[in-house]
Amino acid sequence: MSKRAIPCLDFQKFKSGNAEQRAEFSKEIRHAFEEYGFANIGGHSVSNALIENTYRTMADFFALGEETKMKYSIAGIGGQIGYTPFGVEHAAERPQPDLKEFWHFTQTHMNNPDVPEVEDFAPAGRALYSALEEVGTELLRAVAMGLELDEHYFDEKVAGGHSVLRPIHYPPITAEPDGSIRAGEHEDINLITLLVGSSAGGLEVLDADGKWLAVGAHTEHITVNVGDMLQNLTGGLLKSTTHRVVLPERSLWHTPRYSVPFFLHPIGEMALAPIMGSQSYRDWTAQEYLDHRLKEIGLT
Repeated sequence: MSKRAIPCLDFQKFKSGNAEQRAEFSKEIRHAFEEYGFANIGGHSVSNALIENTYRTMADFFALGEETKMKYSIAGIGGQIGYTPFGVEHAAERPQPDLKEFWHFTQTHMNNPDVPEVEDFAPAGRALYSALEEVGTELLRAVAMGLELDEHYFDEKVAGGHSVLRPIHYPPITAEPDGSIRAGEHEDINLITLLVGSSAGGLEVLDADGKWLAVGAHTEHITVNVGDMLQNLTGGLLKSTTHRVVLPERSLWHTPRYSVPFFLHPIGEMALAPIMGSQSYRDWTAQEYLDHRLKEIGLT
């Protein structure tokens, strides 16, 4: 394991600080994203009560029987709304399926199905989606400033975008995994990902020295990381870092793990051609890149 640690940054410096403090935070988040591709953000506005309520209701949903959950699996949309069952998704470079099931809440809340069996699951997810979308948009303003772009460079590109909130359940491990881990090593597709806590450890980041760096389960911080779209746009200046969720030690195989990442996506028309850094990155649109990656990971 790497001995380095992902930086912890105080978002209040940007949200409530003076011009000097806002500029300082913008430089800090740029440095964290250049060096690690990850940062832990304190001083955000998402309440613990909202996070805890979402975790409680998602545990209730995933405890439902398989037949009931499959009512919310929508064919033909690559798992972009509703329920995706256990063992469907896999990392692009790993043929073994991930040991997880998940749900997607999307930008257009009216398209997200209600779940009468767990009445407060959908409202909790929608509320957390909105809170994280607001934080993510504001963080991108700091990123833009750190890159010496206009502070509002990303605003119109993410408003109405294809962002998703993904409650994930990693069930207890009841048999030898046969090469699978809870989530194989991968990079995220989107601009940035915001992760609010998790019910257990297991998240690891591949550091620049080739060693895996453990990311603890935080109750007060949002863990934020760069996705491939932002890496492409910045010509590799900001790093979309490989990460994974490993199995716990065997004595803890009987315990489940829950996690709720928010993947902040732009509108499909956003051009991802590099505006700085290396010009070797491909000239995709966000929709073209998303379609390509969904095929790679087995969702379409």
